[in-house]
Amino acid sequence: MNNIALGRYIPMNSIVHKLDPRYKIMAMLFLLTAIFIPAGFYGYGFLAAFVVSIVLISKLSFKFIIKAMKPMMLMLVFLSIINVFVLRTGYVVVEIFGFKVYSDALFQTLYISIRLLLMIMVTTVLTATTKPLDLTLGIEDLLKPFKRFKVPAHEIAMMISIALRFIPTLIEETDRIMKAQASRGVDLAEGKLKEKIVAILSLIVPLFVSSFQRAEDLADAMEARGYVPSAMRTRYKQLKRTTKDIVMMIIVLMVLGAIIALAILW
Repeated sequence: MNNIALGRYIPMNSIVHKLDPRYKIMAMLFLLTAIFIPAGFYGYGFLAAFVVSIVLISKLSFKFIIKAMKPMMLMLVFLSIINVFVLRTGYVVVEIFGFKVYSDALFQTLYISIRLLLMIMVTTVLTATTKPLDLTLGIEDLLKPFKRFKVPAHEIAMMISIALRFIPTLIEETDRIMKAQASRGVDLAEGKLKEKIVAILSLIVPLFVSSFQRAEDLADAMEARGYVPSAMRTRYKQLKRTTKDIVMMIIVLMVLGAIIALAILW
């Protein structure tokens, strides 16, 4: 459980860490848009090279990025099996015991895998280089224009901040419960399917109880301190953009434009 990289902030002294969180969030959205544009393998190769360069500039280790990708490997295998059985167009690539695997199934699987891995890399770079508090402030500032449409910007940002803050806590709590269950003879790794389901239930139930208890304690603490979401408040930390933020956004927009051009010419 300690190897999970989801939502974990890695303190480093890199250019990406020092960027304004608002611009990093917008850059992530533009890159995610570029990922879903069908620009062909040349476009995905160009985009992958750009994302890898961002990882290097962020001074993040690829071992950390791979840890973030591990939870999605099962989904990739499942999608690959579905595509192989469902897509029956294109030319036959290989035939195994009378079952034919078509080219479109392989290309579609490869496209989905590349997109999913690039998405994980981009979002991992954002969460690993941005403090949860800064991420909350950035989301709240970006949602401010929608307040005129009755969008609760502060409440949404607060919920995201609390969720990110409690990811490591829940992971630690899960690890503690697993060790406690293992000391009582519960085996989460071995046994039949029915035994594994029972073992997982013995893990999920106390985890839910503990999570609800923490949520209730947090709500009581916030209420005791007079927290009112709709109240006017000031900030000690003010977000300020710099020349580096503008340059970064221009580069990301140029990458998005290049992907769009490749999609048109492809």
